[in-house]
Amino acid sequence: MASPTGHAVTNGTLHSPKTQRSKRQSTDCVKNGIPKEAQQNKKPPYWDKPIFESYPRPPAHILVLTHVGIVIGTLFGYIRDLLRHWGIEKCNAAVEREEQKDFVPLYQDFENFYKRNLYMRIRDSWNHTTCSSPEVYIDVMEKVSDDYNWTFRHTGRVIKDVLNIASYNYLGFAVKYDESMRFVKDTLEKYGVGVASTRNEMGTLDIHKELEDLMAKFMNVEAVMVFGMGFATNSMNIPIFVGKGCLILSDEFNHSSLVLGARLTGATIRPFKHNNVQSLENHLREALIKGQPRTGRAWKKILILVEGIYSMEGSILNLPQIVALKKKYKAYLYVDEAHSIGAIGSKGQGVRDFFGLASEDIDIHMGTFTKTFASAGGYIAGKKELVDYVRTHSQNAFYATSMSPVLAAQVIRSLKILMGEDRANEGVQRIQQLQANIKYFRKRLMEMGFLIYGNDCSPIVPMLLYMPAKVAIFERLMRKKNIAVVVVGFPATSLTEGRARFSISSAHTREMLDKVLKEIDELGDLLNVKYSPFKESGRAALDNKKCSDNEASFEEMSSEPRA
Repeated sequence: MASPTGHAVTNGTLHSPKTQRSKRQSTDCVKNGIPKEAQQNKKPPYWDKPIFESYPRPPAHILVLTHVGIVIGTLFGYIRDLLRHWGIEKCNAAVEREEQKDFVPLYQDFENFYKRNLYMRIRDSWNHTTCSSPEVYIDVMEKVSDDYNWTFRHTGRVIKDVLNIASYNYLGFAVKYDESMRFVKDTLEKYGVGVASTRNEMGTLDIHKELEDLMAKFMNVEAVMVFGMGFATNSMNIPIFVGKGCLILSDEFNHSSLVLGARLTGATIRPFKHNNVQSLENHLREALIKGQPRTGRAWKKILILVEGIYSMEGSILNLPQIVALKKKYKAYLYVDEAHSIGAIGSKGQGVRDFFGLASEDIDIHMGTFTKTFASAGGYIAGKKELVDYVRTHSQNAFYATSMSPVLAAQVIRSLKILMGEDRANEGVQRIQQLQANIKYFRKRLMEMGFLIYGNDCSPIVPMLLYMPAKVAIFERLMRKKNIAVVVVGFPATSLTEGRARFSISSAHTREMLDKVLKEIDELGDLLNVKYSPFKESGRAALDNKKCSDNEASFEEMSSEPRA
Protein backbone atom coordinates (compact mmCIF):
# COMPACT_ATOMS: atom_id res chain seq x y z
CA MET A 1 0.00 0.00 0.00
CA ALA A 2 1.11 3.53 -0.62
CA SER A 3 1.96 5.56 2.41
CA PRO A 4 -0.04 8.79 2.79
CA THR A 5 3.28 10.54 3.47
CA GLY A 6 4.88 9.32 0.27
CA HIS A 7 7.28 6.92 1.96
CA ALA A 8 8.53 3.59 0.72
CA VAL A 9 7.62 0.31 2.38
CA THR A 10 10.27 -2.17 3.52
CA ASN A 11 9.22 -5.28 5.42
CA GLY A 12 5.97 -3.57 6.32
CA THR A 13 7.81 -0.52 7.76
CA LEU A 14 7.63 3.03 6.42
CA HIS A 15 10.80 4.82 5.38
CA SER A 16 11.50 8.25 3.96
CA PRO A 17 12.43 8.33 0.26
CA LYS A 18 15.03 10.98 1.09
CA THR A 19 17.10 8.45 3.03
CA GLN A 20 16.26 5.24 1.21
CA ARG A 21 19.19 5.60 -1.18
CA SER A 22 21.86 5.94 1.49
CA LYS A 23 20.71 3.51 4.16
CA ARG A 24 20.17 -0.18 4.34
CA GLN A 25 16.91 -1.28 5.83
CA SER A 26 17.49 -2.33 9.41
CA THR A 27 15.03 -4.85 10.76
CA ASP A 28 14.31 -6.49 14.05
CA CYS A 29 14.93 -10.22 13.83
CA VAL A 30 12.06 -11.20 16.06
CA LYS A 31 9.56 -9.09 14.18
CA ASN A 32 10.84 -10.51 10.92
CA GLY A 33 10.21 -14.01 12.17
CA ILE A 34 13.89 -15.01 12.27
CA PRO A 35 14.42 -17.74 14.90
CA LYS A 36 16.51 -17.00 18.02
CA GLU A 37 19.14 -19.55 17.08
CA ALA A 38 19.74 -17.68 13.84
CA GLN A 39 20.17 -14.47 15.81
CA GLN A 40 22.66 -16.10 18.15
CA ASN A 41 24.66 -17.60 15.28
CA LYS A 42 24.44 -14.37 13.29
CA LYS A 43 23.27 -16.35 10.27
CA PRO A 44 19.88 -16.04 8.63
CA PRO A 45 18.10 -19.41 8.30
CA TYR A 46 17.14 -19.00 4.65
CA TRP A 47 17.39 -15.46 3.41
CA ASP A 48 19.46 -12.32 3.86
CA LYS A 49 17.83 -9.91 1.39
CA PRO A 50 15.71 -7.09 2.80
CA ILE A 51 12.50 -6.54 0.86
CA PHE A 52 12.47 -3.09 -0.69
CA GLU A 53 9.51 -2.03 -2.74
CA SER A 54 8.78 1.58 -3.50
CA TYR A 55 5.24 2.97 -3.36
CA PRO A 56 5.83 6.70 -3.80
CA ARG A 57 3.11 9.31 -3.72
CA PRO A 58 2.71 12.19 -6.20
CA PRO A 59 2.59 15.88 -5.29
CA ALA A 60 -0.59 16.87 -3.45
CA HIS A 61 -1.94 18.91 -6.34
CA ILE A 62 -1.94 15.83 -8.60
CA LEU A 63 -4.14 13.95 -6.13
CA VAL A 64 -6.43 16.96 -5.83
CA LEU A 65 -6.77 17.32 -9.61
CA THR A 66 -7.40 13.57 -9.97
CA HIS A 67 -10.25 13.70 -7.46
CA VAL A 68 -11.66 16.87 -9.03
CA GLY A 69 -11.64 15.22 -12.45
CA ILE A 70 -13.48 12.17 -11.12
CA VAL A 71 -16.06 14.37 -9.36
CA ILE A 72 -16.68 16.34 -12.56
CA GLY A 73 -16.96 13.14 -14.59
CA THR A 74 -19.40 11.70 -12.05
CA LEU A 75 -21.50 14.87 -12.10
CA PHE A 76 -21.78 14.78 -15.88
CA GLY A 77 -22.61 11.09 -15.63
CA TYR A 78 -25.63 11.83 -13.47
CA ILE A 79 -26.70 14.57 -15.88
CA ARG A 80 -26.48 12.16 -18.80
CA ASP A 81 -28.44 9.55 -16.86
CA LEU A 82 -31.20 12.14 -16.40
CA LEU A 83 -31.14 12.88 -20.13
CA ARG A 84 -31.46 9.15 -20.85
CA HIS A 85 -34.29 8.83 -18.35
CA TRP A 86 -36.19 11.64 -20.10
CA GLY A 87 -35.51 10.12 -23.51
CA ILE A 88 -33.38 13.02 -24.71
CA GLU A 89 -30.30 10.81 -25.06
CA LYS A 90 -30.38 7.21 -26.26
CA CYS A 91 -29.32 4.68 -23.64
CA ASN A 92 -27.14 1.87 -24.97
CA ALA A 93 -26.48 0.31 -21.59
CA ALA A 94 -28.16 -2.78 -20.13
CA VAL A 95 -31.44 -1.76 -18.46
CA GLU A 96 -34.41 -3.54 -16.98
CA ARG A 97 -37.31 -4.36 -19.27
CA GLU A 98 -40.44 -2.25 -19.07
CA GLU A 99 -42.41 -4.99 -17.32
CA GLN A 100 -39.70 -5.13 -14.64
CA LYS A 101 -39.78 -1.44 -13.77
CA ASP A 102 -41.24 -2.18 -10.32
CA PHE A 103 -38.55 -4.75 -9.52
CA VAL A 104 -35.48 -4.06 -7.44
CA PRO A 105 -32.95 -2.62 -9.97
CA LEU A 106 -30.74 -5.30 -11.44
CA TYR A 107 -28.02 -3.10 -12.96
CA GLN A 108 -28.02 0.12 -10.96
CA ASP A 109 -24.84 -0.25 -8.94
CA PHE A 110 -21.85 2.06 -8.89
CA GLU A 111 -19.67 -0.12 -11.11
CA ASN A 112 -22.33 -0.09 -13.81
CA PHE A 113 -22.64 3.68 -13.45
CA TYR A 114 -18.87 3.96 -13.80
CA LYS A 115 -18.77 1.75 -16.88
CA ARG A 116 -21.71 3.52 -18.50
CA ASN A 117 -20.55 7.09 -17.97
CA LEU A 118 -16.77 7.02 -17.45
CA TYR A 119 -15.35 3.77 -18.79
CA MET A 120 -17.25 4.01 -22.09
CA ARG A 121 -15.60 7.33 -22.83
CA ILE A 122 -12.16 5.68 -22.85
CA ARG A 123 -13.12 2.11 -23.78
CA ASP A 124 -11.16 2.30 -27.02
CA SER A 125 -8.00 1.92 -24.91
CA TRP A 126 -8.86 -1.74 -24.35
CA ASN A 127 -10.38 -4.70 -26.22
CA HIS A 128 -7.93 -4.68 -29.12
CA THR A 129 -7.85 -7.58 -31.59
CA THR A 130 -4.49 -9.02 -32.61
CA CYS A 131 -3.87 -11.40 -35.51
CA SER A 132 -0.42 -12.79 -34.75
CA SER A 133 1.46 -14.65 -32.06
CA PRO A 134 2.26 -12.52 -28.97
CA GLU A 135 5.92 -12.02 -29.78
CA VAL A 136 7.89 -8.78 -29.42
CA TYR A 137 6.23 -7.52 -32.61
CA ILE A 138 2.53 -8.15 -33.21
CA ASP A 139 -0.14 -7.29 -35.79
CA VAL A 140 -3.19 -5.40 -34.54
CA MET A 141 -6.51 -5.01 -36.35
CA GLU A 142 -7.60 -1.40 -36.59
CA LYS A 143 -10.98 -0.63 -35.04
CA VAL A 144 -13.27 2.40 -34.98
CA SER A 145 -16.50 3.27 -33.19
CA ASP A 146 -19.53 5.02 -34.66
CA ASP A 147 -21.41 5.34 -31.35
CA TYR A 148 -18.88 6.75 -28.89
CA ASN A 149 -17.27 3.45 -27.90
CA TRP A 150 -20.43 1.46 -27.21
CA THR A 151 -19.58 -0.82 -30.12
CA PHE A 152 -16.60 -1.21 -32.43
CA ARG A 153 -16.08 -2.37 -35.98
CA HIS A 154 -12.89 -3.40 -37.74
CA THR A 155 -11.87 -1.34 -40.75
CA GLY A 156 -10.08 -4.24 -42.43
CA ARG A 157 -6.70 -2.58 -42.01
CA VAL A 158 -4.02 -4.46 -40.08
CA ILE A 159 -1.37 -2.42 -38.26
CA LYS A 160 1.87 -4.33 -38.75
CA ASP A 161 4.92 -4.64 -36.48
CA VAL A 162 3.52 -3.11 -33.30
CA LEU A 163 6.15 -3.34 -30.55
CA ASN A 164 4.58 -5.48 -27.84
CA ILE A 165 5.28 -4.57 -24.24
CA ALA A 166 1.87 -5.71 -23.03
CA SER A 167 1.86 -9.54 -23.14
CA TYR A 168 2.92 -11.87 -20.31
CA ASN A 169 5.52 -13.49 -22.56
CA TYR A 170 8.18 -13.29 -19.86
CA LEU A 171 10.69 -15.79 -21.27
CA GLY A 172 9.78 -15.41 -24.92
CA PHE A 173 8.25 -18.89 -25.38
CA ALA A 174 5.15 -17.50 -27.13
CA VAL A 175 6.39 -17.54 -30.72
CA LYS A 176 5.40 -18.82 -34.13
CA TYR A 177 6.30 -22.36 -35.07
CA ASP A 178 9.97 -23.31 -35.08
CA GLU A 179 11.87 -26.58 -34.78
CA SER A 180 11.79 -26.50 -30.99
CA MET A 181 8.00 -26.89 -31.26
CA ARG A 182 8.14 -30.13 -33.24
CA PHE A 183 7.13 -32.03 -30.10
CA VAL A 184 3.98 -29.87 -29.90
CA LYS A 185 3.22 -30.56 -33.57
CA ASP A 186 3.73 -34.31 -33.09
CA THR A 187 1.40 -34.20 -30.09
CA LEU A 188 -1.29 -32.53 -32.19
CA GLU A 189 -0.98 -35.24 -34.84
CA LYS A 190 -1.13 -38.02 -32.24
CA TYR A 191 -3.85 -36.80 -29.84
CA GLY A 192 -5.77 -34.10 -31.69
CA VAL A 193 -6.82 -30.90 -29.93
CA GLY A 194 -9.46 -31.83 -27.36
CA VAL A 195 -9.88 -34.55 -24.74
CA ALA A 196 -13.71 -34.57 -24.53
CA SER A 197 -13.73 -35.89 -20.97
CA THR A 198 -12.87 -35.01 -17.37
CA ARG A 199 -9.79 -36.09 -15.46
CA ASN A 200 -11.77 -38.56 -13.34
CA GLU A 201 -13.43 -40.23 -16.32
CA MET A 202 -11.55 -40.81 -19.60
CA GLY A 203 -9.70 -37.50 -19.77
CA THR A 204 -6.37 -38.38 -18.16
CA LEU A 205 -3.77 -38.93 -20.89
CA ASP A 206 -0.24 -40.19 -20.58
CA ILE A 207 0.99 -36.73 -21.60
CA HIS A 208 -0.81 -35.27 -18.56
CA LYS A 209 1.10 -37.72 -16.36
CA GLU A 210 4.33 -36.80 -18.12
CA LEU A 211 3.67 -33.11 -17.51
CA GLU A 212 2.80 -33.66 -13.84
CA ASP A 213 5.95 -35.70 -13.22
CA LEU A 214 8.13 -33.14 -15.00
CA MET A 215 6.51 -30.23 -13.16
CA ALA A 216 7.02 -31.99 -9.80
CA LYS A 217 10.70 -32.45 -10.65
CA PHE A 218 11.03 -28.82 -11.73
CA MET A 219 9.42 -27.52 -8.54
CA ASN A 220 11.09 -30.06 -6.27
CA VAL A 221 7.76 -31.22 -4.81
CA GLU A 222 6.30 -34.69 -4.35
CA ALA A 223 3.32 -34.40 -6.69
CA VAL A 224 1.44 -32.09 -9.08
CA MET A 225 -2.02 -32.08 -10.61
CA VAL A 226 -2.73 -30.00 -13.72
CA PHE A 227 -6.00 -28.38 -14.80
CA GLY A 228 -7.31 -26.90 -18.03
CA MET A 229 -7.99 -23.38 -16.75
CA GLY A 230 -5.87 -21.19 -14.51
CA PHE A 231 -8.72 -19.11 -13.07
CA ALA A 232 -10.69 -22.22 -12.14
CA THR A 233 -7.62 -23.78 -10.54
CA ASN A 234 -8.04 -21.20 -7.79
CA SER A 235 -11.78 -20.67 -7.71
CA MET A 236 -12.73 -24.36 -7.81
CA ASN A 237 -9.99 -25.79 -5.58
CA ILE A 238 -9.77 -23.39 -2.64
CA PRO A 239 -13.25 -24.53 -1.43
CA ILE A 240 -11.99 -28.11 -0.95
CA PHE A 241 -9.41 -26.98 1.61
CA VAL A 242 -11.49 -24.80 3.93
CA GLY A 243 -15.15 -24.37 4.83
CA LYS A 244 -17.48 -23.10 7.50
CA GLY A 245 -15.73 -22.55 10.81
CA CYS A 246 -12.42 -21.82 9.07
CA LEU A 247 -10.65 -18.50 8.65
CA ILE A 248 -9.06 -17.17 5.45
CA LEU A 249 -6.54 -14.34 5.70
CA SER A 250 -6.29 -12.85 2.24
CA ASP A 251 -4.00 -10.13 0.91
CA GLU A 252 -6.14 -7.13 0.01
CA PHE A 253 -4.74 -7.08 -3.54
CA ASN A 254 -5.30 -10.75 -4.33
CA HIS A 255 -6.50 -11.73 -7.80
CA SER A 256 -10.23 -12.13 -8.38
CA SER A 257 -9.84 -15.90 -8.82
CA LEU A 258 -8.54 -16.11 -5.25
CA VAL A 259 -11.28 -13.81 -4.02
CA LEU A 260 -13.98 -15.87 -5.73
CA GLY A 261 -12.52 -19.15 -4.46
CA ALA A 262 -12.44 -17.78 -0.92
CA ARG A 263 -16.06 -16.62 -1.11
CA LEU A 264 -17.21 -20.04 -2.32
CA THR A 265 -15.75 -21.74 0.75
CA GLY A 266 -18.27 -20.36 3.26
CA ALA A 267 -15.33 -19.56 5.56
CA THR A 268 -14.81 -16.22 7.29
CA ILE A 269 -12.57 -13.95 5.18
CA ARG A 270 -10.42 -11.20 6.62
CA PRO A 271 -8.16 -9.17 4.32
CA PHE A 272 -4.80 -7.90 5.55
CA LYS A 273 -2.78 -4.98 4.22
CA HIS A 274 -0.87 -5.70 1.06
CA ASN A 275 2.34 -7.64 1.69
CA ASN A 276 2.42 -6.34 5.26
CA VAL A 277 3.60 -8.95 7.75
CA GLN A 278 2.69 -6.80 10.74
CA SER A 279 -0.92 -6.57 9.60
CA LEU A 280 -0.99 -10.32 8.95
CA GLU A 281 0.43 -11.10 12.38
CA ASN A 282 -2.14 -8.87 14.04
CA HIS A 283 -4.91 -10.85 12.34
CA LEU A 284 -3.31 -14.17 13.28
CA ARG A 285 -2.89 -13.14 16.91
CA GLU A 286 -6.45 -11.86 17.10
CA ALA A 287 -7.75 -15.08 15.52
CA LEU A 288 -6.02 -17.20 18.16
CA ILE A 289 -7.08 -15.01 21.07
CA LYS A 290 -10.71 -14.32 20.16
CA GLY A 291 -11.59 -17.36 18.08
CA GLN A 292 -14.80 -17.46 16.04
CA PRO A 293 -17.34 -14.62 16.30
CA ARG A 294 -20.10 -15.02 18.90
CA THR A 295 -19.06 -18.51 20.05
CA GLY A 296 -15.39 -17.86 20.75
CA ARG A 297 -14.53 -21.37 19.62
CA ALA A 298 -11.15 -21.97 18.07
CA TRP A 299 -11.00 -21.78 14.30
CA LYS A 300 -10.97 -25.19 12.65
CA LYS A 301 -8.28 -24.04 10.24
CA ILE A 302 -6.52 -20.82 9.23
CA LEU A 303 -5.46 -20.44 5.59
CA ILE A 304 -3.26 -17.59 4.33
CA LEU A 305 -3.94 -16.69 0.67
CA VAL A 306 -1.21 -14.76 -1.16
CA GLU A 307 0.37 -14.34 -4.60
CA GLY A 308 4.00 -14.66 -5.65
CA ILE A 309 3.93 -11.51 -7.81
CA TYR A 310 0.98 -9.11 -7.72
CA SER A 311 0.00 -8.22 -11.25
CA MET A 312 -1.22 -4.68 -10.58
CA GLU A 313 1.46 -3.60 -8.11
CA GLY A 314 4.52 -5.39 -9.48
CA SER A 315 5.36 -6.41 -5.92
CA ILE A 316 6.93 -9.70 -4.84
CA LEU A 317 5.54 -11.67 -1.92
CA ASN A 318 7.38 -11.20 1.36
CA LEU A 319 7.61 -14.98 1.60
CA PRO A 320 10.28 -15.60 4.27
CA GLN A 321 8.49 -13.59 6.93
CA ILE A 322 5.07 -14.97 6.01
CA VAL A 323 6.47 -18.51 6.22
CA ALA A 324 7.87 -17.68 9.66
CA LEU A 325 4.45 -16.38 10.76
CA LYS A 326 2.52 -19.35 9.44
CA LYS A 327 4.85 -21.69 11.32
CA LYS A 328 4.63 -19.62 14.48
CA TYR A 329 0.82 -19.52 14.47
CA LYS A 330 0.25 -23.00 12.95
CA ALA A 331 -1.59 -21.69 9.87
CA TYR A 332 -1.57 -23.06 6.31
CA LEU A 333 -0.09 -21.16 3.38
CA TYR A 334 -1.52 -21.10 -0.18
CA VAL A 335 0.67 -19.29 -2.74
CA ASP A 336 -0.55 -18.38 -6.23
CA GLU A 337 2.49 -18.18 -8.53
CA ALA A 338 0.70 -17.30 -11.76
CA HIS A 339 3.16 -14.49 -12.56
CA SER A 340 6.22 -15.63 -10.61
CA ILE A 341 6.69 -19.24 -11.72
CA GLY A 342 9.36 -19.30 -14.41
CA ALA A 343 9.95 -15.56 -14.19
CA ILE A 344 11.98 -15.12 -10.99
CA GLY A 345 14.53 -17.19 -9.12
CA SER A 346 17.89 -18.39 -10.38
CA LYS A 347 16.25 -21.52 -11.83
CA GLY A 348 12.91 -19.92 -12.65
CA GLN A 349 11.17 -21.86 -9.87
CA GLY A 350 9.28 -18.83 -8.64
CA VAL A 351 9.15 -16.92 -5.40
CA ARG A 352 10.34 -19.87 -3.30
CA ASP A 353 13.45 -20.15 -5.48
CA PHE A 354 13.90 -16.37 -5.39
CA PHE A 355 14.26 -16.44 -1.59
CA GLY A 356 16.00 -19.82 -1.36
CA LEU A 357 13.33 -21.49 0.74
CA ALA A 358 12.43 -25.18 0.81
CA SER A 359 9.37 -26.33 -1.12
CA GLU A 360 7.93 -27.72 2.14
CA ASP A 361 7.66 -24.19 3.53
CA ILE A 362 4.60 -23.66 1.30
CA ASP A 363 1.68 -25.97 2.03
CA ILE A 364 -0.19 -25.49 -1.26
CA HIS A 365 1.63 -24.40 -4.41
CA MET A 366 -0.58 -23.04 -7.17
CA GLY A 367 0.37 -21.56 -10.52
CA THR A 368 -0.71 -21.17 -14.13
CA PHE A 369 0.82 -22.01 -17.49
CA THR A 370 -0.61 -18.95 -19.22
CA LYS A 371 2.28 -16.54 -18.70
CA THR A 372 5.85 -17.80 -18.72
CA PHE A 373 5.00 -21.13 -20.36
CA ALA A 374 2.95 -19.59 -23.21
CA SER A 375 0.17 -22.16 -22.83
CA ALA A 376 -3.02 -22.41 -20.75
CA GLY A 377 -4.18 -24.14 -17.58
CA GLY A 378 -2.95 -24.34 -14.02
CA TYR A 379 -1.62 -26.68 -11.36
CA ILE A 380 -1.78 -27.55 -7.67
CA ALA A 381 1.43 -28.93 -6.18
CA GLY A 382 2.74 -30.07 -2.81
CA LYS A 383 2.88 -33.22 -0.73
CA LYS A 384 1.62 -36.41 -2.34
CA GLU A 385 -1.17 -36.70 0.23
CA LEU A 386 -2.34 -33.19 -0.63
CA VAL A 387 -2.41 -33.82 -4.39
CA ASP A 388 -4.15 -37.19 -3.92
CA TYR A 389 -6.80 -35.35 -1.91
CA VAL A 390 -7.21 -32.82 -4.73
CA ARG A 391 -7.62 -35.59 -7.31
CA THR A 392 -10.55 -37.07 -5.42
CA HIS A 393 -12.27 -33.87 -4.24
CA SER A 394 -11.66 -31.16 -6.86
CA GLN A 395 -14.69 -29.92 -8.78
CA ASN A 396 -12.36 -29.50 -11.76
CA ALA A 397 -11.50 -33.19 -11.71
CA PHE A 398 -15.17 -34.18 -11.83
CA TYR A 399 -16.80 -31.58 -14.06
CA ALA A 400 -14.18 -29.71 -16.13
CA THR A 401 -12.70 -30.94 -19.39
CA SER A 402 -9.06 -31.97 -19.13
CA MET A 403 -6.22 -29.83 -20.42
CA SER A 404 -5.71 -30.06 -24.17
CA PRO A 405 -2.76 -32.36 -24.97
CA VAL A 406 -1.35 -29.69 -27.28
CA LEU A 407 -1.24 -27.22 -24.38
CA ALA A 408 0.38 -29.85 -22.18
CA ALA A 409 3.03 -30.44 -24.84
CA GLN A 410 3.81 -26.71 -24.98
CA VAL A 411 4.34 -26.63 -21.22
CA ILE A 412 6.61 -29.69 -21.42
CA ARG A 413 8.61 -28.01 -24.18
CA SER A 414 9.07 -24.86 -22.07
CA LEU A 415 9.94 -26.84 -18.94
CA LYS A 416 12.62 -28.89 -20.69
CA ILE A 417 14.28 -25.71 -21.95
CA LEU A 418 14.11 -24.16 -18.48
CA MET A 419 15.55 -27.29 -16.87
CA GLY A 420 18.33 -27.59 -19.42
CA GLU A 421 17.14 -30.91 -20.80
CA ASP A 422 16.72 -29.30 -24.22
CA ARG A 423 19.04 -26.57 -25.52
CA ALA A 424 21.45 -26.62 -22.57
CA ASN A 425 21.80 -23.30 -20.71
CA GLU A 426 19.19 -21.54 -22.85
CA GLY A 427 16.70 -21.50 -19.98
CA VAL A 428 19.18 -19.87 -17.59
CA GLN A 429 20.16 -17.37 -20.28
CA ARG A 430 16.53 -16.38 -20.79
CA ILE A 431 16.05 -15.86 -17.05
CA GLN A 432 19.20 -13.75 -16.78
CA GLN A 433 18.28 -11.69 -19.83
CA LEU A 434 14.80 -11.07 -18.39
CA GLN A 435 16.29 -9.75 -15.14
CA ALA A 436 18.76 -7.56 -17.02
CA ASN A 437 15.90 -6.09 -19.09
CA ILE A 438 13.79 -5.48 -15.98
CA LYS A 439 16.60 -3.68 -14.16
CA TYR A 440 17.42 -1.48 -17.14
CA PHE A 441 13.80 -0.57 -17.92
CA ARG A 442 12.84 0.28 -14.34
CA LYS A 443 16.05 2.24 -13.77
CA ARG A 444 15.54 4.38 -16.86
CA LEU A 445 11.90 5.12 -16.03
CA MET A 446 12.81 6.27 -12.52
CA GLU A 447 15.63 8.44 -13.86
CA MET A 448 13.16 10.09 -16.24
CA GLY A 449 11.02 11.08 -13.26
CA PHE A 450 8.11 8.62 -13.44
CA LEU A 451 6.53 7.08 -10.37
CA ILE A 452 7.07 3.32 -10.47
CA TYR A 453 5.53 0.72 -8.16
CA GLY A 454 6.82 -2.67 -7.16
CA ASN A 455 9.97 -4.73 -6.84
CA ASP A 456 13.12 -4.27 -8.90
CA CYS A 457 13.04 -7.94 -9.93
CA SER A 458 9.40 -8.07 -11.01
CA PRO A 459 8.70 -8.39 -14.77
CA ILE A 460 5.58 -6.27 -14.23
CA VAL A 461 6.35 -2.54 -14.15
CA PRO A 462 3.41 -0.28 -13.17
CA MET A 463 3.84 3.40 -14.03
CA LEU A 464 1.42 5.75 -12.28
CA LEU A 465 -0.70 8.10 -14.40
CA TYR A 466 -3.54 8.75 -11.91
CA MET A 467 -6.00 10.76 -14.00
CA PRO A 468 -8.43 8.69 -16.15
CA ALA A 469 -8.07 11.12 -19.05
CA LYS A 470 -4.30 10.72 -19.04
CA VAL A 471 -4.64 6.94 -18.82
CA ALA A 472 -6.64 6.97 -22.05
CA ILE A 473 -4.55 9.47 -23.97
CA PHE A 474 -1.32 7.72 -22.99
CA GLU A 475 -2.50 4.45 -24.52
CA ARG A 476 -3.87 6.16 -27.65
CA LEU A 477 -0.64 8.06 -28.31
CA MET A 478 1.52 4.99 -27.69
CA ARG A 479 -0.66 3.05 -30.12
CA LYS A 480 -0.13 5.75 -32.74
CA LYS A 481 3.59 5.24 -32.26
CA ASN A 482 3.12 1.50 -32.94
CA ILE A 483 3.72 0.43 -29.34
CA ALA A 484 1.22 -1.84 -27.57
CA VAL A 485 0.85 -1.14 -23.85
CA VAL A 486 -1.71 -2.03 -21.20
CA VAL A 487 -3.34 0.71 -19.14
CA VAL A 488 -5.27 -0.12 -16.01
CA GLY A 489 -7.94 1.66 -13.99
CA PHE A 490 -10.90 1.03 -11.72
CA PRO A 491 -12.06 -1.58 -10.69
CA ALA A 492 -8.71 -3.37 -11.22
CA THR A 493 -7.08 -0.56 -9.21
CA SER A 494 -8.40 2.07 -6.86
CA LEU A 495 -10.43 4.81 -8.53
CA THR A 496 -7.64 7.38 -8.29
CA GLU A 497 -4.62 5.22 -9.19
CA GLY A 498 -4.83 4.68 -12.94
CA ARG A 499 -1.59 3.41 -14.41
CA ALA A 500 0.23 1.97 -17.38
CA ARG A 501 1.50 -1.57 -16.87
CA PHE A 502 4.50 -2.76 -18.84
CA SER A 503 5.32 -6.48 -19.12
CA ILE A 504 9.01 -7.09 -19.78
CA SER A 505 10.22 -10.11 -21.75
CA SER A 506 13.61 -11.73 -22.20
CA ALA A 507 12.94 -11.46 -25.94
CA HIS A 508 13.11 -7.66 -25.81
CA THR A 509 16.41 -6.27 -27.06
CA ARG A 510 18.09 -3.13 -25.75
CA GLU A 511 17.10 -1.31 -28.93
CA MET A 512 13.45 -2.23 -28.43
CA LEU A 513 13.47 -1.05 -24.82
CA ASP A 514 15.23 2.18 -25.77
CA LYS A 515 12.59 2.86 -28.41
CA VAL A 516 9.80 2.38 -25.87
CA LEU A 517 11.61 4.50 -23.28
CA LYS A 518 12.16 7.31 -25.79
CA GLU A 519 8.46 7.47 -26.62
CA ILE A 520 7.45 7.25 -22.95
CA ASP A 521 9.86 10.07 -22.13
CA GLU A 522 8.34 12.32 -24.79
CA LEU A 523 4.78 11.51 -23.71
CA GLY A 524 5.73 12.07 -20.09
CA ASP A 525 6.68 15.63 -20.90
CA LEU A 526 3.66 16.16 -23.12
CA LEU A 527 1.15 14.82 -20.58
CA ASN A 528 3.01 16.10 -17.51
CA VAL A 529 3.05 12.71 -15.79
CA LYS A 530 6.61 12.80 -14.48
CA TYR A 531 5.54 13.05 -10.87
CA SER A 532 8.73 11.94 -9.11
CA PRO A 533 10.72 14.55 -7.15
CA PHE A 534 13.89 12.50 -7.76
CA LYS A 535 14.23 13.02 -11.49
CA GLU A 536 17.81 12.57 -12.66
CA SER A 537 19.50 13.63 -15.89
CA GLY A 538 21.77 11.64 -18.14
CA ARG A 539 21.47 8.28 -19.82
CA ALA A 540 22.03 5.21 -17.67
CA ALA A 541 24.13 2.24 -18.69
CA LEU A 542 22.76 -1.22 -18.11
CA ASP A 543 23.84 -2.58 -14.75
CA ASN A 544 24.90 -6.17 -15.35
CA LYS A 545 24.79 -7.13 -11.70
CA LYS A 546 22.35 -9.76 -10.58
CA CYS A 547 18.99 -8.72 -9.23
CA SER A 548 20.22 -9.54 -5.74
CA ASP A 549 22.79 -6.73 -5.79
CA ASN A 550 20.89 -5.02 -2.97
CA GLU A 551 21.64 -7.87 -0.58
CA ALA A 552 22.59 -6.98 2.97
CA SER A 553 24.45 -9.07 5.49
CA PHE A 554 22.72 -10.46 8.53
CA GLU A 555 24.63 -8.01 10.72
CA GLU A 556 23.31 -5.11 8.62
CA MET A 557 19.79 -6.45 8.80
CA SER A 558 19.81 -6.97 12.55
CA SER A 559 21.60 -3.75 13.51
CA GLU A 560 19.75 -0.87 15.08
CA PRO A 561 18.68 1.90 12.67
CA ARG A 562 20.93 4.92 12.59
CA ALA A 563 19.67 8.33 13.51
